[in-house]
Amino acid sequence: MRPCSPSTAVPEPHPAPGPDCTSEVPGGGKEDFLGQLIRDLNEINEVPFFDIQLPYELALKIFRFLGRTELGRCAQVSRAWKVLAEDQVLWFQLCQQEGYMPDNQITDSPCWKATLQECREKEQALRTNWKNRIGAVSQLQYELGKVLCDVHSCDGVAIAGYTSGDVKLWDTRTWDYTSPVLEPEHDLAEPGPRPHASFVRINSSLAVAAYEDGVVKVWSLMIGREPIHHYQHNQKIQAMALSPEGATIATASAFQVKVESANDKGYWETVADFEIQKLVNSLCLVPKVTGCPVAVANADEAVYLLKAGEPTKILHSVYGQPITCLDVSANEVAFGVKGFTWLINETNKILLYDLESGRCIAQLGSSLGDFSCVNLRDSPPCMLVAGNKDRRVRVYDLRRSNPVCSLYGHQLGISAVQMDDWKVVSGGEDGLVCVWDQRMGTKLWEMHARHPVRHIWFNSHSLITANIPNEKTPRGASIMDDDLTAHRRHRGIIYAYEFSVDQLAVESVLPICRSSYSETTGYNYNIGLAVPYDNI
Repeated sequence: MRPCSPSTAVPEPHPAPGPDCTSEVPGGGKEDFLGQLIRDLNEINEVPFFDIQLPYELALKIFRFLGRTELGRCAQVSRAWKVLAEDQVLWFQLCQQEGYMPDNQITDSPCWKATLQECREKEQALRTNWKNRIGAVSQLQYELGKVLCDVHSCDGVAIAGYTSGDVKLWDTRTWDYTSPVLEPEHDLAEPGPRPHASFVRINSSLAVAAYEDGVVKVWSLMIGREPIHHYQHNQKIQAMALSPEGATIATASAFQVKVESANDKGYWETVADFEIQKLVNSLCLVPKVTGCPVAVANADEAVYLLKAGEPTKILHSVYGQPITCLDVSANEVAFGVKGFTWLINETNKILLYDLESGRCIAQLGSSLGDFSCVNLRDSPPCMLVAGNKDRRVRVYDLRRSNPVCSLYGHQLGISAVQMDDWKVVSGGEDGLVCVWDQRMGTKLWEMHARHPVRHIWFNSHSLITANIPNEKTPRGASIMDDDLTAHRRHRGIIYAYEFSVDQLAVESVLPICRSSYSETTGYNYNIGLAVPYDNI
């Protein structure tokens, strides 16, 4: 027998497979092994992937870039991330970014996450109440006055001027309407009828009234009922404006525009006096101006930019195309221009000018009717709402020439408009107030009164409207009354709506509509005018 060569030696057998080998584990052992591996990894606490390895202050700065949805998801990752995602600084910052409680400090709430949730729920409830017209409505009437001349409001405080010369304030935020009548100087009061309070304006600290004899009186809302300043024009005042945030007043009489302002020490002085060659139709003060005040006025077909210490500048002037409405914001001015009636291409439009450069930056719309009102200051960024005599309300995006939506529901021309991010409120010459869903283009509800709507103001939970008569000396008014008051139908009216969930809407409902269907005995006129099983 020959011996085996090394090349033909028999290899040693391999060892038997161990219990940790997955290739020969019967019954799907590979899947069991992977599942066990995942379970083992989940039980390990030393995995640094989900743990914060950065300093807390640095990690907090990173989390500040997240929204409320992302913070909620991060809170589910680990215990360390949950503590970080529920930090009070982050939720206080979110409240400030979304516009809730802008004047509060971080120490004013123990849990800003719950505060943000409560604010959002309240906002949703208010929006539902707006859409369904759920809330309280009151009429702000001053029985001792005569015919309503002008109305203005700011942050829920309304001011009204009457033909009797009285100026009345209402604070709708307190819901008691006990604000006083602003009195003139007791030493200047003369016997006989006083001139009409033709214009009234109000901001957060001042109330101003302009009378038919050219007198302008200023009251401080913090001091008392007597005026703190007054001045006079030689002729009747045609337009007046009050700065929204400061102590600056602009008035126009005949060809003169005067700007009065209070200095740092509280002393009033005339800071500018302009002469214009035409009668001023409307006047606005540019908001958020540092230094000398800036006013914008229109007279016939010209729009003037009036800066204190500088000569009068004409922004726009085209012969034969008068200006029909005007409004300003911090950087732009928008006004309606009437086109030539004999040219088809020259229709009515809205022009937008930049105040700094003095150039036209947008030309909006094309309508056969005159634009009667425009609101740029209170509209969302890059948006504008305008009313037309063709009975339509148009919402414009300033980056486009055509309207975003056109709303039709009035019987006469539009006289007042205002909008926010989702709704539009319009008032017409027919006395109709309409609330629209701007995104859907549908009317939510309406309310009618006798006289044209001249003033509209609203915020998230309140709405103030004013129906002001065109005729200030109506026929049929009795002069034998002791208070010389016209009949109720001639006076005009102010409505105050409150859509807050804290208000009791039952108080604004007629008694005949308050049936609970629980009264079964006796003769009762409390007839139920709703589904009789609402309370079951």
